Amino acid sequence: MTQKKSFLERKDVHISFQRYAIDAFGAMAQGLFASLLIGTIFGTLGDLTGLEVLGQIGGFAKAVAGPAMAVAIGSALGAPPLVLYSLAAVGFAANDAGGAGGPLAVYVVAIVAAELGKLVSKETKVDILVTPGVTVGIGCALALLVGPWVGAAASWLGGVIMWATDLQPFLMGIVVSVLVGAALTLPISSAAICAALGLTGLAGGAALAGCCAQMVGYAAASFSDNGWAGVVSQGLGTSMLQVPNIFKKPITWVPALVASAVTGPVATVVFGLQQNGAAIASGMGTCGLVGPIGLYSGWIADGIAPGVHEWLGMALVCLVIPAVVAWATSMALRHAGLIEEGDMKVE
Repeated sequence: MTQKKSFLERKDVHISFQRYAIDAFGAMAQGLFASLLIGTIFGTLGDLTGLEVLGQIGGFAKAVAGPAMAVAIGSALGAPPLVLYSLAAVGFAANDAGGAGGPLAVYVVAIVAAELGKLVSKETKVDILVTPGVTVGIGCALALLVGPWVGAAASWLGGVIMWATDLQPFLMGIVVSVLVGAALTLPISSAAICAALGLTGLAGGAALAGCCAQMVGYAAASFSDNGWAGVVSQGLGTSMLQVPNIFKKPITWVPALVASAVTGPVATVVFGLQQNGAAIASGMGTCGLVGPIGLYSGWIADGIAPGVHEWLGMALVCLVIPAVVAWATSMALRHAGLIEEGDMKVE
């Protein structure tokens, strides 16, 4: 037992929630952003400007989403070079086999392939053959075996969420908005979750509302602590910067959570806001304005010419309401002495 533990330590294989649920998932989100998300942005810019080259660039970026996610996961798991490079093929296979649930299939398969590749890495004199052989061979075989099942399960769950949101837009608007928004702030990955479940439509709109509420909400609620620099870093960057403050004083999260609970049903019931761009955009909020861009690209794809109703819905749900609600809630908590100056300071 001790010998086995020593071997795993030497191979940097640590089976833990932190490594697989947080490190790997977070890295997967970065891989998604560097491929599918940035590709979507370029594609939308191409549609807006009529420049074909932008659309082509977007197509290239989106085409390598699977390899980008797998390599990102391998990097987070400390995969050595040969394993890391081999994961490109594994990611492509898993994303392709997983269909609508491709990102989730990549997540599962890439972790297994990366860890197995690490176990055999540099253990033989023909490492150049063994390591990529094991990583690619087992990884791709696993992708073909479980990818369709993982994809079907993800599609089913995403479909249930979207069905429930269509059926009960008020209640599910709150639930989806709060949960996905919370995932954006926590060191998980709302983007990866939305991509894995294929959350679009009304459920995608609720998810987007929750994510925007966290980012814009924190920017407004913490303005006295962080100023305009905080508006940029949190409103266009990430509300994850507040995690240390949440751990120290959980009540500092309340303004953003309240904003999520308010904007969700406003998006689903009042404006019927559907996010039909790339599913990952549903979990990005205002980060780089990817969420609003996703809304717009969805309108274009659906042949909708956005009018006052659409633009007003976007502005109120993504910016105005979360800022006002979070700021007002924060002020109330500050007046009650539950939140003090410096509690939301971002280092």
